[in-house]
Amino acid sequence: MVPVETPCDLSTDTGRLAAQVEALLDPQETEGVFHDSPECNSLLLTAGAVLLSPPTPRPKKG
Repeated sequence: MVPVETPCDLSTDTGRLAAQVEALLDPQETEGVFHDSPECNSLLLTAGAVLLSPPTPRPKKG
């Protein structure tokens, strides 16, 4: 197999690349606040209500 020479252009815009990397590493949410917090809160309240609800009555034997 013969290697094919491809033109190598190393003059990429490093400032643009650095800005893209920083944007990927920088979270969009503020510290400790996430977009799905209301959804998690509602699921937690529903799970708590199910766990704290009284058990279903059982039929009496006899």
